[in-house]
Amino acid sequence: MSPQEKLFEWYNAFGRHDLPWRNTTDAYHIYLSEIMLQQTQVKTVVERFYFPFLSAFPTLQDVANAHLDDVLKKWEGLGYYTRARNLHHTAFTCKGILPQSVEELIALKGIGKSTAHAICVFAYHQTLPILDANVKRILCRFFGLHVSNEKELWEKAWELLHVKHPYEHNQAMMDLGSMICTAKKPMCAKCPLHVKCLGQNEPEMYRLPKKKAPVPVRKKIALVMQKEGKLGLVQRKERLLHGLWGFVQIEELPAKYTKLGTVQHVYTHFKLELEVLLCESIQEVEGWFDVEEIEKLAISTVDKKILKLFTASMPYQ
Repeated sequence: MSPQEKLFEWYNAFGRHDLPWRNTTDAYHIYLSEIMLQQTQVKTVVERFYFPFLSAFPTLQDVANAHLDDVLKKWEGLGYYTRARNLHHTAFTCKGILPQSVEELIALKGIGKSTAHAICVFAYHQTLPILDANVKRILCRFFGLHVSNEKELWEKAWELLHVKHPYEHNQAMMDLGSMICTAKKPMCAKCPLHVKCLGQNEPEMYRLPKKKAPVPVRKKIALVMQKEGKLGLVQRKERLLHGLWGFVQIEELPAKYTKLGTVQHVYTHFKLELEVLLCESIQEVEGWFDVEEIEKLAISTVDKKILKLFTASMPYQ
């Protein structure tokens, strides 16, 4: 039996068939899952974000019609907010209807080649491979690639593709990488590809995770500025949190303040430590809001921590 057939049989027996985006051919639902899963674990997406987002925006046209702030609010806590901004931009650009060709999909903001292939395979039943991180690791091990480039990996993905069952094949590859052919301690004996796999004797030699450098710490000051019972916020312009509302961050202590405490938050590439100060208005802001109004805005996790610190310090708490 060919490796493709073995993989097909394995998926039918052990694949994650209950994932919601595997029980639909709605291109928007599949696209949303692909975007959410780019930086987030399946369990987190299923349990906390996928269904609430679809409840708020049942169609891609609903995303296009929505204000960006509302989209960011529903994305709140999922992180990597560029994904939400790109989703909103794409929905508006394609007028709520995703195209059916890889080339047209790639032309849309935030959709790369593998995501475009996934949409075309899972929604439009086209015969294409995908190439996410799990698939890359499997290909490197299966074909014994110590050094590989994107072009070669795509060639190998095409070579291994089950052309009669592209949907099941690609889902199987993702499940295999997540469940069996893992980065550390892969379970080669349980793998349907192990007989032909060139890396089965030394699986850890292929696609080893890079050693993580120490996470740098950035220290700043967060200002909770009050005026007439309201708090001053700015709307972020930096790439990481663009479009979200938040408290002003500065480098040097102001002249007068009351210290509320400190908050910390770990991002992918750095750790942020903020000394939170309560003071009168000393910086320009873009809006003044009471606590209830802030809770309805799209704000980052670190700003939620600051707000919680402030409310805990209020006399009636």
